Amino acid sequence: MNSLLLTGGRVVDPANRFDGRADVLISQGKIAAVGPDAAAQAPAGVERMDVQGLVVCPGLIDLHVHLREPGQVTKETIATGTAAAAQGGFTSVVCMPNTSPAIDNAGTVALIHERAAAQGVVNVYVAGAISKNIAGEELAAIGSLKKAGVVAITDDGHCVQNNELMRRALEYAKMFDLPVMDHCQDYTLVTDGVMREGYWSTALGLRGWPAAGEEMIVARNILLAELTGAHVHCQHLSAAGSVRLLREAKKRGVPISGEACPHHFTLTDAAIAGSERLWEADGKGVWGVGSSHGDRPAWPAYDTHFKMNPPLGSAADREAILEGLADGTLEIIASDHAPHCDYEKEVEFDYAPFGITGLETELALSLMQLYHSRRLGLAEVIAKLTTAPARLLRLPKGTLSVGADADVTVLDPDRDWVFDKRASASKSCNSPFYGWPLRGKAVATLVGGRKAWIEQAKLAGV
Repeated sequence: MNSLLLTGGRVVDPANRFDGRADVLISQGKIAAVGPDAAAQAPAGVERMDVQGLVVCPGLIDLHVHLREPGQVTKETIATGTAAAAQGGFTSVVCMPNTSPAIDNAGTVALIHERAAAQGVVNVYVAGAISKNIAGEELAAIGSLKKAGVVAITDDGHCVQNNELMRRALEYAKMFDLPVMDHCQDYTLVTDGVMREGYWSTALGLRGWPAAGEEMIVARNILLAELTGAHVHCQHLSAAGSVRLLREAKKRGVPISGEACPHHFTLTDAAIAGSERLWEADGKGVWGVGSSHGDRPAWPAYDTHFKMNPPLGSAADREAILEGLADGTLEIIASDHAPHCDYEKEVEFDYAPFGITGLETELALSLMQLYHSRRLGLAEVIAKLTTAPARLLRLPKGTLSVGADADVTVLDPDRDWVFDKRASASKSCNSPFYGWPLRGKAVATLVGGRKAWIEQAKLAGV
């Protein structure tokens, strides 16, 4: 496709602080024009996409995705994972290094780039490991990883426990201008916990995981970021204390940031007990969860689709995360898309692996909990999915500026739909949100001007 004209839509481009009705002209995979005169600049016979009543924004970016390739292709592949990303409105994803083998060397980075170019339908960026085999014992070749093209380093799925090793990793990362993303988990505090320590872990007889197990490493990262001057990004924060620590550190100018996942700002640990129910909050399609509303059935207790790392927190934790997103303490929303095979989750809660899929529900849950609840404006929510991750990773993405890559998401923020397992593009189906009535949906995903995914029922004839 050489050129495409999107007409009649509401363009929301946080990078350029633009929010208004405009046409968008794409030519040769780049943004050629944005505004009322874009149609006039279009070549004769240009293909048109009528997006009236829809929102056109920069392509969404998810910097925390497990594509499972190489080595774990029974769970997900680059082909299926990127298809799920496109269906969720994401044009760029960053894959985590806890694969088999781990992404701790230039050869594995090259393999992923090669397979992504051949099989991926969205942009795939690679995060390299902090330590060899993500074992937390010896630093990976950070300089070689940078040269191979990684955009960050992380041992996600694991956490470096050795503070001296983490300090040296930050010093090297600063030299190579790489952000360090950290999975915050103190193993000596968490031990073998399977859910958040508190009332519900006691009531259910499940081993508890104290919030301090996350907060301890967040505090460690703040101190090391302050010491080294390297930027540390705290992944998938789930505890109120973590948000508080991050807020205080950012006020002092510490180079630290954090992300939140939709499951942590939508659900609480009560869901594991089957005591939370889905309810309509205001009669206008804003949905929430709570034990005080009985108009919808509860989930079954001990459902392993609610087991994730870090675990679901209390209602106070969920509220703190929402407040952190609203006041800018948490700058980025990410899915932590973690696919698993059915048989792995169909066991007792203690033995099931941590993690859920999230690429296809991330946008809807974010809009419901932040935009439709009136905590944030639409442009502010979109910024947490575009400009903020692009800025952290120094990606030339997240903008509709003329000359930029034509990575574009077309979405309907008011679209009501139900997440159907049969319609998922992911290879795995370990999500707690199947059957949920959701609000807000991507209807077209363009990558470099190419149609990575189109909802034909919404954009008939495109």
